[in-house]
Amino acid sequence: MRRFRFGVTARIVAVLVVLGIAVFPLYWMFVTALSSNGDLFADRPRLTPDLGQFGVFVDALAEGKAAGWLLNSLVIAVGTMVLSVGLGIPLGYALSRFSFWGKAVLTVVLLFTQMLPEALMVVPLFALFRRFDLLDSLTGLVLVNSAFVLPIVALILKGAIDGIPKELEEAARADGARPFTTLTRINVPLIAPSIAATAVIAFFHAWNEYVFAVTFIFNPDLQPASVGIANFIGELGTPIQTVMAVAFLFTLPAVAFYLLVQKYVVSGMTAGAVKG
Repeated sequence: MRRFRFGVTARIVAVLVVLGIAVFPLYWMFVTALSSNGDLFADRPRLTPDLGQFGVFVDALAEGKAAGWLLNSLVIAVGTMVLSVGLGIPLGYALSRFSFWGKAVLTVVLLFTQMLPEALMVVPLFALFRRFDLLDSLTGLVLVNSAFVLPIVALILKGAIDGIPKELEEAARADGARPFTTLTRINVPLIAPSIAATAVIAFFHAWNEYVFAVTFIFNPDLQPASVGIANFIGELGTPIQTVMAVAFLFTLPAVAFYLLVQKYVVSGMTAGAVKG
């Protein structure tokens, strides 16, 4: 009995330690944002936030452009997630279930695209975007981010569909179901955890992307938060509290989205696929 209690206690302590390590950077940003200049440069760091400095968040949202930056980041991230997952599902299904000429080559090419750094594609993409009038446009960022994240989304979903028994699809086809119906009614529910995982990958890729955003967006009102935060860093001075306040606000939606999707990933993994 003592050994059982000791094991449970050890696990709880381990979970609390890991949780503290994961949450501490977010907490430290919050504390730094709510610290005065005297506290920032004091001999001993302040470990608790000074709620009297909470006006830095109000100023960042009211006087600055932080709210607009966060909205732009949200539009880009959600748009990239929807487009890449929406295209990745049928592409992964085609790579998994259909045989066609060049299938192996296409799979290798999709894998090879993940080895290309974004900076290598900036110049040709800039010329292409200027020709099609996609510069200074959130739509352009959604398209370019989707193009970079779509291959990995398709490959992950292909692997998930490979694990589904073909007998389920054969039974559906025997009942008269077409390939699209088989995909949406049979495969999609069974690969829901993988879809959730790829949605997280696509969202975070677009949410944190900087190179394309700083290159293709010139209007400050259209900049995402990843670029807007960098604009606070000046040659003569940097408002540390404001930077930390905006960075804290920039982190919260991503953390909230991950926690929300994680619930569906876990529930999808434990859900059965037996039809009663």
